[in-house]
Amino acid sequence: MRAALTIAASLLLLAGCSTLKPQAPAPQTWEQRLPALQAITRFQLDGRLAATSGNEGFSAGVRWRQDHDTATLDLSAPLGFGAAHIEQSPAGLTVTSSRGVTLEHAAASEELATTLGFEPPLRSLRYWVLGASDPDFASQETIDDQQRLAHLEQDGWQVDYAQYTQVAGRWLPQQLTVTRQSLRLKLVINAWQL
Repeated sequence: MRAALTIAASLLLLAGCSTLKPQAPAPQTWEQRLPALQAITRFQLDGRLAATSGNEGFSAGVRWRQDHDTATLDLSAPLGFGAAHIEQSPAGLTVTSSRGVTLEHAAASEELATTLGFEPPLRSLRYWVLGASDPDFASQETIDDQQRLAHLEQDGWQVDYAQYTQVAGRWLPQQLTVTRQSLRLKLVINAWQL
């Protein structure tokens, strides 16, 4: 009888354990999220880019592929009118225009600044599009109640995050605006791949 009571008690304990729901993990703090975002070395995004500088402006589709220290951006204008292929790597900057002309280093930087009306901070943008600050520059960060970057000031640029989306269990930006003086760059991201 004692053995039967022990078995019954054990079965009740097991039944009680099986109905317990696992606890959801505690939300990460910004101090935990930031290094994880800065450590992402490979991603791809597709979206739309709109830039204005003074009275000048343009909009384009953008496909960005980041592979460690190499960023490859393909810009395409509406209806196929104009395109550009931009590659930033440790070897330098390369820009190929829609006419098939390829420029490198200083000439590429000059062409990019002339075409866009500014030279984009590609090195830092790599981090900003992920919703993180560039670890190589001092920054002022404003965090929202979900422990995500809401506003960033870094290296003379301001970045505002209007919307986030869940990607592979992470909050990543879906819409951000980068400004510096009269320059305004708005990026809307339609698709992410990590």
